[in-house]
Formats: sequence, structure tokens, C-alpha cells
Amino acid sequence: MTILVTGALHWDVVVQAPRLPYIDETLRGSSVAYQFGGKGGNQAVAAALAGADVAFAGRIGSDQAGIEMKRRLTDAGIDVSALQVGPDASGMSAAIVDADGNYGAVIVSAENHKFDTGLLNIPGTCRMVLMQNELTHNALLEIKQKAHQAGIPVVLNAAPALGLTVADLQSVNVLIVNRVEASDLLGRDPADLDPAESVQTLQGLVPGSDIMVTLGGDGVCYARSGETPRHQPARKTAVRSTHGAGDVFVGTFAAACVDGAPFDTAIESAQLAAADHVSGNR
Repeated sequence: MTILVTGALHWDVVVQAPRLPYIDETLRGSSVAYQFGGKGGNQAVAAALAGADVAFAGRIGSDQAGIEMKRRLTDAGIDVSALQVGPDASGMSAAIVDADGNYGAVIVSAENHKFDTGLLNIPGTCRMVLMQNELTHNALLEIKQKAHQAGIPVVLNAAPALGLTVADLQSVNVLIVNRVEASDLLGRDPADLDPAESVQTLQGLVPGSDIMVTLGGDGVCYARSGETPRHQPARKTAVRSTHGAGDVFVGTFAAACVDGAPFDTAIESAQLAAADHVSGNR
């Protein structure tokens, strides 16, 4: 096993609609799909599809959604020996995708927030721990500490970023955020965010870490520790849906890194995979 992904699993209900509804408004949608999701689950599958040897640590409920999500992980060739099962409902999300492919979602964490970090052992074969911020705050800190004590690099996709402090980000080898998450961490309006300046500020807040701010169709702004920010444009493609594209990017990036790809090349591979995903070719 080369990558241990720790995070949430959500059974997604995805509705296609002409736009997001206003408060108190009911819209007619055109379709509904039930999908495997959760940032942890999505990133684990993306890393496995990119060729990495992946294990997943998380928690599901004793319901049909949990059974199906476990099956999706195993079908992707992911080791689920660290997957915990609780008595209550599995996590879920409800997402609305508009005619332009943009989306909004609400998540319910349920059993995800009962993940027992005391049961987690990081194998000696692990070369990277990939985390998000959909488990509890204590779980994030305890898993990060276990990885740090084992000398294993940590990639943190601080998503969502609300509730995280600068202290929570320390001892992270790579910090990945999107435009909104960077704004949350820095206390700024996303509309006023300067990507290069935000990368530099995050470098000062999290010294020793590589920093990446993803910008959707505008590409990625990033910097290795101690280096000047750089920009890599996104691959241009027709957009079918952006739902899950960030997770595909992060999982593919992690897989490329453990495969020995240079940092810039790993980002390029992640950009290509994300472009294929939003166009419906993945």
C-alpha cells in the first residue's frame, strides 16, 4: 500500500436542474442520480484509477448505502480493512447541478463523524497519508499526528476549510485548497482573492509546506516550500459537470507524486484527469 486515504464517504443524490433554486422556490429538475461520493472516497478512487496502491480508512453505517459504498471501493481495488462500520446511517449529500455544470451541495456526515482514530494503524508500507476536512476536527489532528510520528508525508486537502486554524495546518507536507477554501483560511472575500498573493501568505502561515490553490477553469497557482508561486493553466474542455472534479485532481496528484513524478508533472497529470472528468470522458 502506497497511499492511505482517510476521510468521509457520502451517498450522493445528484439532481439536474436549470439553476439553483431561490429560497422557498420549487424547481422542476430533469434527472436524478445516486452516486458514490465523499471527498475521501472520491479521492481514494481517483488515486486508484491513476495506478496507486490505495487503502481507505473511514466509517459507514449499517445500511444499503454503506454496503454499496464499500463495494465501490473494493471494485476499484482499494484495501478496505481499515473501513469501520457503525449502527446508524451512512453519510449522504444532496447536490443540484445547473445547466452550466455548476453545483451546490449539502452534506450530512452521520457515521463519518464517529470514526475511531484509536483503531487506525498506519502500515509501514504507507508512503503518503491523504486527508480532507470532512471527519471531525479531533480526528484530523489525531490522524495527522500519527502520520507525523511514523515519518509519513501528509497531503491535506483542507476542504471544507471553515473551522480550521493555522495551528491545524502545521506538519503538513502539501496543502491543497481551492479559491473559496483559501479565502476562508485567510479571512478574505473569494472575489478579491489574488492567487499568487494567497499562496505566498499561506507559505508564511505554514512554513515548510508546499502550497496549492486550485482555480477551476483558471488552472492552479502553487509553490514548493521556499519558492516563488507559479501558475499552470487548466486544460480547456467542454464542461458537462464540475461535480467531483477537485477530488479527481487531488487523488490523481497524490498518485503521481508517490509514483515519483516531479511536482509540476504531477499537477499536469491531475489537470488532465480533472478535465476528462468535467467533460464526462472519465
